[in-house]
Amino acid sequence: MTTIAELPPGFADKVLSAQSTFRSVMDAMARPGSVQRIVPVAGAPDTMMRGTAAIALTLFDHDTPLWLDARMAESTDVLKWLKFHTGAPVVQDTSIASFALVSDGGALLPLERFALGTNEYPDRSTTVIIQADSLDSGRGFELRGPGIDGVATLHASIKPFDLFERLRVNETLFPRGIDVVLVADDAVVAIPRTTRVVSKGG
Repeated sequence: MTTIAELPPGFADKVLSAQSTFRSVMDAMARPGSVQRIVPVAGAPDTMMRGTAAIALTLFDHDTPLWLDARMAESTDVLKWLKFHTGAPVVQDTSIASFALVSDGGALLPLERFALGTNEYPDRSTTVIIQADSLDSGRGFELRGPGIDGVATLHASIKPFDLFERLRVNETLFPRGIDVVLVADDAVVAIPRTTRVVSKGG
């Protein structure tokens, strides 16, 4: 039984850190493919990267249903930490989740199983947050779309390996679709539904 005192802390300075994290996430969304840095939290559960924990503390609350992948959902430390720091309700039904936390991208569910929004309310879709091995080395991905001047090149080591192929579903769904946020330790990259991959390197 974990006591409150044993839970890893959240932000050292809650207001400033939350504002800074929010700005980093918004900058990442505004400039898809660009690597933004997040002020890491003072402590996070083992299966949760520091950047993921910072995003959770900033964006999750009791009005944001949250879906967790198996590895996260099986961690009592993660469940207790999220409940204590955010109050976000953890749901089993992917189609009603505002956010999904994915620690094992290799086991990512089909994106169509998440909330895709509606034509009237495209923002009522799930934002999928995937923990990655690296966002500054690995395969090269050339991205185009709103917020990108010409082409943005992202070098990343991510799973699933076919993530960008899966995100092609967004092309047919627009304005509905899935927004993805990639996190590697304190680095974050956003891949909004309007972003397209034009080519991939080795």
